[in-house]
Amino acid sequence: MSDTGTGIDPLSVLDPVVLRKFLVDNGVAVAGDLQISLISGGKSNLTFTVTDGVTRWIARRPPTGGLTPSAHDMAREWAVTSALGGTGVPVAPTVAFDVEGEVLGAPCTVVEFVDGRVIRTRADLDELSDAEVDRNLDGLVSTLAALHAVDYEAVGLGEFGRPAGFAARQVKLWARQWGIVKSRELPDVDKLVGLLSERVPADARNTIVHGDYRVDNTILSADDPGKVAAVVDWEMATLGDPITDVALMCVYREPVFDAVVGFDAAWTSPRYPSADDIAQRYVTATGNELGDWDFYLALANLKLGVIAEGIAHRARAGASSGAGAEKADQATGEFIAAGLRRLA
Repeated sequence: MSDTGTGIDPLSVLDPVVLRKFLVDNGVAVAGDLQISLISGGKSNLTFTVTDGVTRWIARRPPTGGLTPSAHDMAREWAVTSALGGTGVPVAPTVAFDVEGEVLGAPCTVVEFVDGRVIRTRADLDELSDAEVDRNLDGLVSTLAALHAVDYEAVGLGEFGRPAGFAARQVKLWARQWGIVKSRELPDVDKLVGLLSERVPADARNTIVHGDYRVDNTILSADDPGKVAAVVDWEMATLGDPITDVALMCVYREPVFDAVVGFDAAWTSPRYPSADDIAQRYVTATGNELGDWDFYLALANLKLGVIAEGIAHRARAGASSGAGAEKADQATGEFIAAGLRRLA
């Protein structure tokens, strides 16, 4: 069975017989043979629904090709979701983890299925009233604020990352990633990297950072779009500066992001409040200021520009995860230009 949204046969990358034995060996009760379906819409790690006819799980593993360093980190996902399970931050309960991929052919996490609503497209958003859209944003912001309030030492994540100097390392990281995935020379990327390097904030708070936060990386309560039932897609999580999460959340609102995901995204819809409104709601929820906001927005634009290039890079390597993935890099120049405007 091939998923029509991606062209990938899920059984070719995740063997149901092997997965069933893996779950049983990890003490999971499995009622019968497994059925596996690939969830379309992802541009990064592959996400599958798995069922034995009684219970449902979610399995995630890296793409089949075009991998780039530091991305698709399953161990990172597993560590942070396991640690957050006892906090007020909603996550899917963890089930089993093939750390090295020795059993399943690639590192793979399995978590419980969280029932709820996913708002991914404009059509999904059309199901909500304006009041529900506004309440949804409040729920997203309050959940992000709750994540940033978690005492990461207390939940066992003290060694999860190196929070000191996080923003400076982010500039270097995305500069390196650009060198790996670029398909042509764009001098403005080097210019933006240079300006960001000169403007790294001297002081910053240190928290758990999701690294990819927006509405479609959450599962909402089925009967209340203002309540987040689970935050998902933790592969870029680390310890660092929480304002990078806020800025990325805001830059994802840019219409050009539709070219990256390949459809009219709910999160870019003008029905959501402006990026400035989102940022102010975060300030109100946390009592924390945004610091050099233009720096953080410019860094977010650099990150998204490189991510867009990386999606096209993987598509050219034969690991496309959706229609139009090979054209995602058409958005790169716009993100880089927006970053430069912020620092002008």
